[in-house]
Amino acid sequence: MTGRDSDSDCTDDRHAHVTIENRSTLERTPAHELALECVTAGLEAAHPERVLDERLAVEDDVLSIRDVDGGTTRYELASYDDVVVVGGGNAAGHLAHALETHLGDRLSGGAVVTDDPAPTDLIEVLPGDHPFPSERGRESTRRVLEIADGAGEDDLVLACITGGGSALVVAPAGSLSVDDLRTVTDDLLRSGASIDEINAVRKHCSAVKGGGLADVASPATVVGLVLSDVVGDDLGVVSSGPISPDPTTYADALAVLERYGIDGPDAVLEHLRRGDRGEFPETPVTSAATFDGVTSHLLASATTAIDAAAGIATDRGYDPLVLSSGIRGESSEVARVHVAIAEECLATGNPVTPPAVLLSGGETTVSVTGDGGTGGPNQEFVLSAALELTDEEIVVASVDSDGIDGPTDVAGAIVDSSSLAASGLEFGEARTALAENDAQPALEAMGTLVRTGPTGTNVNDLRVVVVDGEGGGDGSDSRS
Repeated sequence: MTGRDSDSDCTDDRHAHVTIENRSTLERTPAHELALECVTAGLEAAHPERVLDERLAVEDDVLSIRDVDGGTTRYELASYDDVVVVGGGNAAGHLAHALETHLGDRLSGGAVVTDDPAPTDLIEVLPGDHPFPSERGRESTRRVLEIADGAGEDDLVLACITGGGSALVVAPAGSLSVDDLRTVTDDLLRSGASIDEINAVRKHCSAVKGGGLADVASPATVVGLVLSDVVGDDLGVVSSGPISPDPTTYADALAVLERYGIDGPDAVLEHLRRGDRGEFPETPVTSAATFDGVTSHLLASATTAIDAAAGIATDRGYDPLVLSSGIRGESSEVARVHVAIAEECLATGNPVTPPAVLLSGGETTVSVTGDGGTGGPNQEFVLSAALELTDEEIVVASVDSDGIDGPTDVAGAIVDSSSLAASGLEFGEARTALAENDAQPALEAMGTLVRTGPTGTNVNDLRVVVVDGEGGGDGSDSRS
């Protein structure tokens, strides 16, 4: 999606709204207000209700789905005996709610697993946990698999695939336990491994990931509705690819654990080694018959949120510049680069002349040292920026689009050059907090944490850097 369609305006009461719960305390200057408005617009644009209004239509019993690349696919609903919904992820409950709105009694039922429920009449919205798998997620997943397994060759299965599904949808492979999955997930998240590396391990420890759900639903027609939270929008990585072919192997999963020095748990290592010896089948690849009846549609991604934020910046008289929708790397280092670009804008007018708004998406990582502290990648990004900022005309905000930054209860934070001094924290204390991966207490002392609660979506991180320049924007707002 490029730009903002007229029906995607953030003031449209037909759609769900994202609220920054402590917004009034964060809007210290017009630049802070603009950064928060960009964040809000970005999250709302990626909400399933709005996404489906733009991408899905039902007319004369024909379901039309328009991908982000502009292609449209149509499905004759009358040609199927039953239409059921399965899946999981942070946004799966809201996606199920939106599907009921569009399809109504054409749906026969279904079940999704989520940590952010939404009201539904026909589809069961079942509980799970994120970012670590849980027993209740396992119980909920059993129901999802039961419905998928009951679908026949004359049925249509709509698979809700959204960020967070890797933890929420739980079906341990072989004799593995949920505790085994939880432990290896924690080790991987703390290691600094990329999401595709993490998911290579997850897929080979699961009966549902890496094409497993498609295998269970076969020979039904399976249509994936995907909200991507991964860099590059690889559908085999989103939610660990439950309806997608998997190019990775048991050997790849073992290599990830070795690369990051992850020793256990023993049950996981033994399972992967047995798979590598050929005792367990590999996850299905592209040529597998499992995928003959599977089609996936990318409906929203980080670009969706970035485009909406850019529209707000333009409305306010600022020049938006998208640095990248696929930023990755160590959070603290990426923050220094963002600050350096903003400083260059002020000093030379390159790569964009202020007043400007720099935007980026993607997923940064944190390599946790020792026991680690409290925080997440976005909070670590903002704390690192706070230590670098010296010019009062730069404001930096970063949030996780699902409203939960790592294993915390906040979305992210927003700072400027005065945030650290105003908090009473010494520079050395803040730098120690960053080194110990303990960003949240430091940012809380600054009064800069952004709290949204669950947002109903997940399209990865959204970063907004306002470079105010001389006089800022013209203050206009063309939103209707």
